[in-house]
Amino acid sequence: MSAITQIREIVLMNLRSVPQRLGASLVIVIGIAGVVGVMVALLSMSSGLEKTLSGTGRDDRVVVTRGGSNGELASFLDRASGTLVKQDPAIARGPDGLPLASGELIVITEVPRKGQKTGANVTLRGVEPAGFAIRPELRIVAGRMFRPGIRELIVGQAASQQFAGLAVGTELRFRGSTWTVVGHFSTGGDAHESELWADAETAQSAFNRSGYSSLLLQLANTDSFDALEKRLTSDPQLNVEARRERDFFSGQSGNLTATIGVLAGLVALIMAIGATFGALNTMYSAVSARTAEIGTLRALGFGVTPVIASVMAEALALAVAGGVLGAGLAYLLFNGYSVSTLGSGFTQVAFKFAVTPGLVMTGLGLALFIGFIGGLAPAIRAARMPVTAALRAQ
Repeated sequence: MSAITQIREIVLMNLRSVPQRLGASLVIVIGIAGVVGVMVALLSMSSGLEKTLSGTGRDDRVVVTRGGSNGELASFLDRASGTLVKQDPAIARGPDGLPLASGELIVITEVPRKGQKTGANVTLRGVEPAGFAIRPELRIVAGRMFRPGIRELIVGQAASQQFAGLAVGTELRFRGSTWTVVGHFSTGGDAHESELWADAETAQSAFNRSGYSSLLLQLANTDSFDALEKRLTSDPQLNVEARRERDFFSGQSGNLTATIGVLAGLVALIMAIGATFGALNTMYSAVSARTAEIGTLRALGFGVTPVIASVMAEALALAVAGGVLGAGLAYLLFNGYSVSTLGSGFTQVAFKFAVTPGLVMTGLGLALFIGFIGGLAPAIRAARMPVTAALRAQ
């Protein structure tokens, strides 16, 4: 009998006997399922946040902020700077001949979470009329658009789902002024859906602001970004930074997603150590229970390699079962689950957990690693077991 045939036969025989050791086998499956499930769930949070922020914006739009600021909230541009930036020749013009550029104001407001009395920081964005022409993806899904000059708000769809008191027709109090929610909007699930939007000049008046937090520019040509950036940053009258809109919002997730990744790694490592010891104990017990069987096979001429292969196959099969179970539970329980978290601008960003195929494969890879480590030592012990000793155990 060839070595390959021996391996095939002994592996199949060993796998068929797994139900006889069901209780011990479930220790490996459930332990690995817990490790994979927790790791995939944590990383799906990071993946969902990154997907939301990296999906915000387009490469033909540019965000301009004050030089050295780390976000819109920390940025301030006076009106003179805003007017100067808007005159750049790289900016597209609308049907009226005016530049497609929107001066935007960011203000932190407090809105209670659903089912809670405590408030959460939510972004209120003041937008100029050109801001809507620049963002064709925005659509009103309930109610109507706000009217310029009146304290009216439209609310992002994600914000309306996460926070209380944002239904169309409700009134909100911000720093002594009353605002009415007149509509809900969607921007395709990006970060703007976590915000409240109002007329820029009305917001400036209500919050006693004279300038802008940022400028959003529509490029006439996507390739003109480098030239625009060079002109703006080298102008002695300006102190600004310019970034493509997609790059700007993607950068907002870097620190948080890295932190979540480290946390997921530490939790998974601690749990994986426990699961590995569980696999070791289980596989040692399985080898001890099969002492007579292994001795008989060796006496019949089965080599060392088939014995090792049979033990490793059992460990890896149980590991795969645990990995599939853990990843499946993470997908069913968390994929698409809506939450909000504090973003880099100290305001809430609503997003959905995203259990991606890549995360599932990572989880299965971890499961196989645990199974390999947990099965290797018992497999070597089984292979080194003296035939005579094994037969005496019958």
